[in-house]
Amino acid sequence: MQYIYFLLVVAAAYVIGSIPTGYLIVKHFKGIDIRETGSGSTGATNVKRVMGTKWFFIVLFLDAMKGLIPVLLSKYLEVRFNILLSWHILPVAVSVAVIIGHSKSLFLGFSGGKSVASGVGTILGLNWIAGMAIAVIWSVIAYFSRYISLASIIALLLAPVAMWVCKQPKSYIIYCALGALYIVWLHRSNILRLIKGEENKVR
Repeated sequence: MQYIYFLLVVAAAYVIGSIPTGYLIVKHFKGIDIRETGSGSTGATNVKRVMGTKWFFIVLFLDAMKGLIPVLLSKYLEVRFNILLSWHILPVAVSVAVIIGHSKSLFLGFSGGKSVASGVGTILGLNWIAGMAIAVIWSVIAYFSRYISLASIIALLLAPVAMWVCKQPKSYIIYCALGALYIVWLHRSNILRLIKGEENKVR
């Protein structure tokens, strides 16, 4: 039964991660497909280009909640049903499912965003101190550099360090390291534009 619960919870996390918040909001209020605008991403940064700063923060918050809530629930279920508790695998598997769901949405033909907000949400769920540290680092870099992509890459690359400093389980540290690499890979076009000096700044 442990493995059945495990699979059900992870599948549910993927579906939750797949909910295309930015796409739905832009489609509802503007009647357009955000994937055909700007960077083509469904994330908060591209939503900002279409709908402004207020909706940037709304989508950012909602996407973070897609990561935070499933991870918190998985930590409760992990203890309640003793699902591979000694390895702390369930919250990690849920975190992976969420960020993959966000970037490869079941509802958008496996397209989506770059999983930054959802990723930070999962880190907050695993350890709120590490999550807050990453959120602060992201905010500071984004504010001074005006490059959202640069802030996202640097902040998430520091996530495993934050988990290590907070003395979290090895599975959490490994997730943050591999998750950061995945999100950096999703930003590969942004990295090329940063190198060329062509990346767009935000206000």
